[in-house]
Amino acid sequence: MGKSFRDTLDELIKDPEFKAEYDALEPEFQVIRAMLSGRESANITQKELAEKTGIAQADISRIENGNGNPSIRTLQRLANGMGMALKIEFVPLSTNHS
Repeated sequence: MGKSFRDTLDELIKDPEFKAEYDALEPEFQVIRAMLSGRESANITQKELAEKTGIAQADISRIENGNGNPSIRTLQRLANGMGMALKIEFVPLSTNHS
């Protein structure tokens, strides 16, 4: 039986170069998770969100697939369409470089 995704990722994360690239993508992963979670909480489809916001369903799909680069304004419109507010914050970098 092959390795699981988690086992493979845990192994790759040990490489400092890979880890740096992976960590650099974390904000994008957070947006994707927030979008999927927000739509689930609001119990709406991409199509319904598109109708509420005027943002094309294809653009919503691209954002959720990690292929979009939405502006803050777009994220605000999407949050409002899900009955939510957008919250962006800066947090200290972790000093733990394990």
